[in-house]
Amino acid sequence: MALESGKDALVIFTPSGKRGRFALGTPVLSAARALGVDLDSVCGGRGICSKCQISPGYGSFAKHGVTVDADALSDWNAVEERYKSKRGLIEGRRLGCQAKVQGDVVIDVPPESQLHKQVIRKRAEARQITLDPSVTLHYVEVAEPDMHDPSGDFERLTAALRDQWQIGQLRADLSVLTTLQPVLRKGGWKVTVALHRAEESDIPRIMHIWPGLYEGTVYGMAVDLGSTTIAGHLCDLRTGEVLASSGLMNPQIRFGEDLMSRVSYSMMNPTGAADMTTAVRAGMNALFTQVAAEAEIDIGLIMDAVFVCNPVMHHLLLGIDPFELGQAPFALATSGSLHLTAHDLELQMHPSARVYLLPCIAGHVGADAAAVALSEAPEKSEDLVLIVDVGTNAEILLGNREKVLACSSPTGPAFEGAQISSGQRAAPGAIERVEIDPATKEPRFKVIGSDLWSDEPGFDEAVASTGITGICGSGIIEMVAEMRIAGIVDGPGLIGSPAQTGTTRCFLDGRTHSYMVWDGSATGGPVITVTNRDIREIQMAKAALYSGARLLMDKFGVDHVDRIVLAGAFGAHISPKHAMVLGMIPDVPLDKVTSAGNAAGTGARIALLNRGARAEVEKTVAQIHKIETAIEPRFQEHFVNASNIPNAVEGFPHLFKILTLPELNFNSGGGDASGGRRRRRG
Repeated sequence: MALESGKDALVIFTPSGKRGRFALGTPVLSAARALGVDLDSVCGGRGICSKCQISPGYGSFAKHGVTVDADALSDWNAVEERYKSKRGLIEGRRLGCQAKVQGDVVIDVPPESQLHKQVIRKRAEARQITLDPSVTLHYVEVAEPDMHDPSGDFERLTAALRDQWQIGQLRADLSVLTTLQPVLRKGGWKVTVALHRAEESDIPRIMHIWPGLYEGTVYGMAVDLGSTTIAGHLCDLRTGEVLASSGLMNPQIRFGEDLMSRVSYSMMNPTGAADMTTAVRAGMNALFTQVAAEAEIDIGLIMDAVFVCNPVMHHLLLGIDPFELGQAPFALATSGSLHLTAHDLELQMHPSARVYLLPCIAGHVGADAAAVALSEAPEKSEDLVLIVDVGTNAEILLGNREKVLACSSPTGPAFEGAQISSGQRAAPGAIERVEIDPATKEPRFKVIGSDLWSDEPGFDEAVASTGITGICGSGIIEMVAEMRIAGIVDGPGLIGSPAQTGTTRCFLDGRTHSYMVWDGSATGGPVITVTNRDIREIQMAKAALYSGARLLMDKFGVDHVDRIVLAGAFGAHISPKHAMVLGMIPDVPLDKVTSAGNAAGTGARIALLNRGARAEVEKTVAQIHKIETAIEPRFQEHFVNASNIPNAVEGFPHLFKILTLPELNFNSGGGDASGGRRRRRG
């Protein structure tokens, strides 16, 4: 039975658990706002937008100590009936702006009605993102102009937002003011306003106004601007859903494949930096157009963007010459976070769209590493975690609750298939998985686009449309590691002769030997080989990566880590066993090596969907200690040792519990036709 008039009713909201007493007749939406309950509404309680749907609970709730009667809410009304008949309303649901409190009641706010929804990032360690974007929509009814009220239309719109949404001082771009009057009149003085507020303390800025109730949504882009590739995620800012993801090659590659070659290009050419800025911004616009087309949305509805990138990319995107990053002390023009407009960066989005760049850590550890830190939160880890973002320039983080260290290592593009004789980008037809029989030295492999191994029935038919075109990054890592396991390559990285390895797949190729992987010449395809120069490229890249990690361990005062996280889109495809055989990463149990996928991109998405995360990452970055590998004497020592496969000095006890490597030295004639003596190393 409902309470008598004059008494307050207890209102309990789930799942938040917030509760309070309210006068009878109080709308549920008003009660929710008073308690700070997460209940969405665009129309401000007018029964138009239907965002405030709730599910009242009836009966006895022992947990809450309350019994809810059937008449605890006001009767179903005409507004709710109209909405249900036109658009449908799930049985048992009510509109929070229409249902009024008549007695003690328990109200459940379903996920789709929560403004700050929990968006689950699906991977091994599920991460919740509280949805709190910087762009929000608000429906208001504006007072019409009056001869007795000389205020302007913008001032009356501001008053409406203050009265109906408790939003105080406001700003607006000139583009908004130029369209304000016709939009207000077209909407009959009812409009929907898009507001941008980067931080809670900021003065909100009006970005766009629609006549009447705008029932669509607005979008944001989370972008990972890498040296080799640009990856972008288009997100619905009202739901947090990723609507489209796409990537393209960074067009700056034509100026140099690695960062230092691009810095050199800017030094050697008067317009070099400007040319690279123009190229990357054009690439960015191509990406935005691509994802908008894929999601079938108007590119002009992209109103917010977050960028993460390494320092050189950061400077070139901003139009800053990266000259100083090419010489000690590797000074950044700015390392702090940046709030910009799309116009500042010549980006094709909404005319008033805003852009946020995460802070750089220092030197050559950029905003991409900051985004990885935001995604993986090493500063909150109980155990010591090593996070490696594998790419042309590898960012490495090592830390736990005690402290977090960071460095970068110039691995170069070899891990991504560049500078490898048969290397290519990851695309259909590229070899991505490899196994080599230790006895026969015969390879079997998988190519992108087919689930079959090359020695399985139906393989030729499965790859007929793509062919076998080359070896991608994950494929070359597995290839070299398998060659080492099979005794085709020795510890120093030399490919043996046919007599030394016991296979004619090894053949003399100039002054050194190469290994034949696939001969497609009979059908007009390529001949895919691994040369000794390829081995050297991989050795240099993996030695740089390992040395950076080992240097951080030295600074931390440890000789082992508890677990390793491989980040980066490429890192998701790396086999932990093969990476350890190569000596890319320190020795840990293989089950302690996990993939975080594109953690930098995920960090960008977190910052896009949650304003609070931006302040969080800025605070975290300020506490990370940067180690500069270029001036550390021990880096070179580690590099020399790590050039061996897996390492000339350091043991890999966890690795050698599960496999053995042949002890070979082809340069001195060591090793016999069977592949040489094998041993376990402790």
